[in-house]
Amino acid sequence: MVSRRDNIGPAIVFLLLMCGGGVASWFLAAPAMSEMARPDYDVTRMAFTYSTLPRLATALIAGAALALSGALFQQVLRNPLADPTTLGVSAGANLALVVTSLFLPDLLGVGRDLVALIGSATAAVIVVSLGARRGFSPYSLVLSGLVLSLWCGGLAAILTYLNQRYLSSLFIWGAGSLAQQSWVIPLSLLWKLVAAAIGCAFVIRPLSLLDLGESSSTALGVRLVRLRFVVVALAVALAAFVTSAVGVIGFIGLVAPTIARLSGARRPAQLIFWSPLIGAGLLLFADSILQLVAGGLGDFLPTGAVTAIFGSPLLLALLPRLKIRHRLQQSPAFRRPRRWDGSAPVIITAAGLLVLLMVSVFLGRDVNGGWAFASGEFSVDVLAIRIPKILAALTSGAMLAVAGSILQRLTGNEMASPEVLGISAGATFGVAIALFAVAPGFSGQFAFAVAGAISVLFVIFVSSRRSAFAPERVLLAGIALSAMVDAVVGVLSSTGDPRAVLLMRWMSGSTYLIEGSTAAIEVVLGAVLIAVSLAARRWLDILPLGPSPSAAVGIPLVKSRFALFGLAGLLTAAATLTVGPLSFIGLMGPHLAREAGLVRALPQMVGAALIGGGLMVGADFVGRTIVSPYQIPAGLVSALIGAPFLMLMMRKRRAS
Repeated sequence: MVSRRDNIGPAIVFLLLMCGGGVASWFLAAPAMSEMARPDYDVTRMAFTYSTLPRLATALIAGAALALSGALFQQVLRNPLADPTTLGVSAGANLALVVTSLFLPDLLGVGRDLVALIGSATAAVIVVSLGARRGFSPYSLVLSGLVLSLWCGGLAAILTYLNQRYLSSLFIWGAGSLAQQSWVIPLSLLWKLVAAAIGCAFVIRPLSLLDLGESSSTALGVRLVRLRFVVVALAVALAAFVTSAVGVIGFIGLVAPTIARLSGARRPAQLIFWSPLIGAGLLLFADSILQLVAGGLGDFLPTGAVTAIFGSPLLLALLPRLKIRHRLQQSPAFRRPRRWDGSAPVIITAAGLLVLLMVSVFLGRDVNGGWAFASGEFSVDVLAIRIPKILAALTSGAMLAVAGSILQRLTGNEMASPEVLGISAGATFGVAIALFAVAPGFSGQFAFAVAGAISVLFVIFVSSRRSAFAPERVLLAGIALSAMVDAVVGVLSSTGDPRAVLLMRWMSGSTYLIEGSTAAIEVVLGAVLIAVSLAARRWLDILPLGPSPSAAVGIPLVKSRFALFGLAGLLTAAATLTVGPLSFIGLMGPHLAREAGLVRALPQMVGAALIGGGLMVGADFVGRTIVSPYQIPAGLVSALIGAPFLMLMMRKRRAS
């Protein structure tokens, strides 16, 4: 039997949140209510009736829906870190709405909910299919979901930046805005939440049987495949409806079930009952406090970004509860017979890179839009502008690829990349501070970006110190910090400040501002850091075998991990300054080097550096010439190339 005492704790939490939100809402509504007592203030009465009250109702309903979605995800996937944010469901809906608004606006007339459902379902299928191949392990689900979420969020932000005349309002909405002008949205959300709650009533019993284990629940008549499909569909629909209505509200689906569980809700029925109530009170409280603190800017600050700022630390706090075992890095590509030694692929790659460099330097578009080689009296001026950008792209791509090789060998996970570590987001945060608080020149932005990257790396090390810098925990900590930094950047971007456009341009990986001195600094940094990485090849050959073999041959486990993660962080920080935080070169370079037959650390890093540098040079060339005289940032081009590659890697079954 369920003890009544198990319900006391969640009930107290719910009442406290509702009281806190109610008091804050009273302070917000009191001035308007006092003005409403005067009959000649119809505008105030209308603002209170059609803006303030609908916003409060929307906060309650959206919070309940997201919390119910998170509770369903956590129960059916047996994962305490699952929610619409960590699984990429909300970001998938947001990206689908942005793409549809830009390219197929007529579909929005058919129904925003349908578009959001398609985006959410696509993200859910990718992440859940990956989880099914790996036994729904918390690590693989959260890692793949948050990587997909970061990519979807970043691409949506870049598309918004490139088309800001048409999509400028999506800066605020995409980050989760509860501002309302009527009762249409809260009423439409209400009946959808009620329908989902009725559906949940039919799956509570089989969900409760899942606690007995798959074998026992199947013996009792539970059809696991059907149950998972129905429950995941309900959770995806709830997240999609909320995202379609108010944008991405982050981490409510993670925080509310966690609070319910910690306050005493033990059984699935209790968790599903109390999570929506706590989620409603939590979002109401957060939004009310935001409006009180922000004052007149409350309608322009996205609530979703604020909830993400507070939800990411919770994800960090939950990491010690994950039971993660070290996995050996084995891949079918390692065991395939090779027809050549390690030097042949490196020589072929170097020759191809040399040809690509020559084409990129000397070939371009003329004033009439045709192809032309750099020649004539203006060729020196053209090359003086073009060569620094190409050198910076080459060096940055090489550094990201080497950093990716280090991370993948340390973690034994083929999805590990510098973009996942969170260092790129830290550099972005540093640039944001520089633009909004100090407004220095390019050299000052460079310094702030390095400071931001090192700060994030320091926080990751501190949070992972107790686990002896276990690779999986370092990566998950980096993802959590990256989500929090992205939320802060979203808040800054939503202010409407013109400097937000400069920030978005930098995030897209533009080489427009690269000059000769900047390129020279980038080349020197890249040469030094890559040389240090190559010197650590012995560690990188042995550490993937596991902690015990590494310690047996005398490698200091903690110190070596600390040094290698720090080296990967420095490589990422230096490269991100040029090509932005979403290039995914660190993911593609090591994989392509491995597919070429480069197995050991030294040849793999050399091959990955050549491939990564070539990919960035190619991306810079395509972005410079494909829509001439306009230019597409190199980071955006490489991200678009990396997306299909990422999906392929997520579907690839890892050898156990």
